[in-house]
Amino acid sequence: MDDSFFIYIERLELIAFFSGYPLIFLAVRIIAAWLHAKSITRMDIATLLPFAYAFAGLLYLGLELKNLYPHYSFENIKLATADPYLKTWALFSLLFFVPFFAKKPMLSLLHSLVFFYFVVKDFFRHFFLHDDNNFLQNDMHMYSRSLLINLGAFILVTLLYFLLASLKRRKANS
Repeated sequence: MDDSFFIYIERLELIAFFSGYPLIFLAVRIIAAWLHAKSITRMDIATLLPFAYAFAGLLYLGLELKNLYPHYSFENIKLATADPYLKTWALFSLLFFVPFFAKKPMLSLLHSLVFFYFVVKDFFRHFFLHDDNNFLQNDMHMYSRSLLINLGAFILVTLLYFLLASLKRRKANS
């Protein structure tokens, strides 16, 4: 079988986990600026975005480990990977758990634009080259899932942050 099919499947997986982040990033930055301007919150919730992106990368790593189960050898990884550079780039998202990288949210945005490129490319191929509609439909399905994954990751990270901050305040008061 042709490797291009497997590369396409891998790209759909990557789109599902990472391509929705730029839109979530933009929305959260706008909402955070509005909340901060209205003095509703003292902290900038947009600083949690890189951690949410890293959490989406952790979910992607979990999917890859599940797909490789039970043979975690280098030979099996080489055989199961059609596009190793893109997968490696995706796993670099885990670096945003490191505080040095987490302090630079624009890096997480730039990292995710590589995956957003595939959605944009298929979008333009469909409208200007009149390619098969199925590619765009698949991309849009995966993009909507990516929005849900990244929004869920951000909500989870935000809830964990406020829960830990609340526990820390209670401990300091007692």
